[in-house]
Amino acid sequence: MRACMDIPNLKTRIKKIQGQLNAISEMIEKDVPCEDILIQIGAAKGALHKVGQVVLEGHLQHCVKDGIEHGDADKTIAEFAKAVEHFARMS
Repeated sequence: MRACMDIPNLKTRIKKIQGQLNAISEMIEKDVPCEDILIQIGAAKGALHKVGQVVLEGHLQHCVKDGIEHGDADKTIAEFAKAVEHFARMS
């Protein structure tokens, strides 16, 4: 599974999200206006969604491609469709 992921890119993105979450926590402690907190929550949500896209793209380029070329294509496509469905529910 690690072969299909751009680990350095994902780690960078996750560290950014962690920083955003810490900022949200600090904003709540400092009694920052709700609108500003909601903007930061939206940014963190968008960043997390992008992490999912990167993982999904890597999965498609490596795991799905390999499964179609060297395995059971129908099973691979069905599993990919299920993964896309789960990811779409997060949005």
